[in-house]
Parts: sequence; C-alpha cells; structure tokens
Amino acid sequence: MPRPIDGAWWPRSHDLLAELPWLFAGLPRAWGHIASVTVNGTTWSAVPARMLVFNQVVRLRRTVAASAPHTIILLAPGRGRWDLLVVPPETTEEAAEPLMAAAASGRA
Repeated sequence: MPRPIDGAWWPRSHDLLAELPWLFAGLPRAWGHIASVTVNGTTWSAVPARMLVFNQVVRLRRTVAASAPHTIILLAPGRGRWDLLVVPPETTEEAAEPLMAAAASGRA
C-alpha cells in the first residue's frame, strides 16, 4: 500500500546536487535535520552516496521501484518521514499547478 503524499517539489533540473539544497531551504524548520533522502535512480542524473547540504551530511539512496517513480523520501531521525511528489522539471506551469495543489491537499 503506497504511503500518502506529504507535499510536492518542482525542481528546475535533473541535477540532484544542484536542486537538493533549494529543496532543503524551503522545508519547514519543524522537520529538523534531514539525514537521508531516497530518490528514483532513473530520474536523476547523478546520485552520490552522500552530499553536504548546509554543512550537514545527507545520505542519498537510489531506488528504481516502479511503485514510486515520481517521489522523493525525506527522513529526519526522531522527527519523521515525508514523501513528496516530484513534478518533473520539464512540466509546464499549467500542468504543474494542479499537481502541486493536489499534493498539498493530500489528494495526490
């Protein structure tokens, strides 16, 4: 059974190393330190085992699960897990807006 979507993210490119800091900058402070990120390995151009984001080491994991090709999973020890819908960078604004709204309302 798939987990509910907790929100959405619309990166501007498929370069995870460039995009992840922008995502982290927009997260609620209450989520705390994100220590682990799982992404779909077929979506992102490069996924190293770890990266430094705002002076914090973040472990990156790849999956090729067909059940969640357009999601990213964020884990914060002691705080929780958040599954975000990833709107592909090439998506038009017209198409992205309803996807983002549905994810924000929990209907994605």
